[in-house]
Amino acid sequence: MPKLRLFVADDLDAGAAITLGRDQSHYITNVMRAAAGDEIALFNGRDGEWAGEITTLGKRTVDLSLTERLRDQVSEPDLWLAFAPIKRGRIDFVAAKATELGVSRLIPVMTARTQMSRVNTGRLLANAIEAAEQCERLTVPAVSDPVSLADILSGWPADRRLFVGDETGTGQPIAEAAGDIASGASQPCGILVGPEGGFTPDELDDMGKLAFVTKIGLGPRVMRADTAAIAALSVIQAIAGDWRDSRSR
Repeated sequence: MPKLRLFVADDLDAGAAITLGRDQSHYITNVMRAAAGDEIALFNGRDGEWAGEITTLGKRTVDLSLTERLRDQVSEPDLWLAFAPIKRGRIDFVAAKATELGVSRLIPVMTARTQMSRVNTGRLLANAIEAAEQCERLTVPAVSDPVSLADILSGWPADRRLFVGDETGTGQPIAEAAGDIASGASQPCGILVGPEGGFTPDELDDMGKLAFVTKIGLGPRVMRADTAAIAALSVIQAIAGDWRDSRSR
């Protein structure tokens, strides 16, 4: 396998010529010190993973020719993470680690107690792409624009289970909730994690009235929002997701 790996938007097929943009070319040439003839693994989320041989190294562009398919495209978990935006360094952490854990969509949600008023979705996507390149998954999560809690709930697909983190201690234990979906028919799902300070009582009451919502508890300790997101994803993946498959990659 090539040591370097990049996400590209281009279609990938045998013999195709790929020209990398300025940022990726700078990374390949000046940071990784690649040379003509070196191979780079490329993926686009659609066509599997391909080996590309560097044919030309320029100051602003790098040209590659695809040589062989390394891996076929495979299905990945249909798992969404909705979360209240938090401080910059920690929201970057959430985007990267959620990508490594296999989420398919990242959705910033503005709640009553959300302290961040703006979200840089371009930065979130960049963190997700970098994490996908490093963890060897074949897709990059979609990153949605910020949405209010009321709007995400009104537009939530009725057939997608939504696990909502509930700090009041009344939620179903997360392992038990994950076991419920693991033992039944395959069902897409999502996790919603609130801000520092949690959801308001009114927000929890309103969500509890929705048929697709299951309020979950994450144990006896109060977690920071970023920790809660990663913990919840890990439990769902271990009990009902693709962590049940012992095969690597």
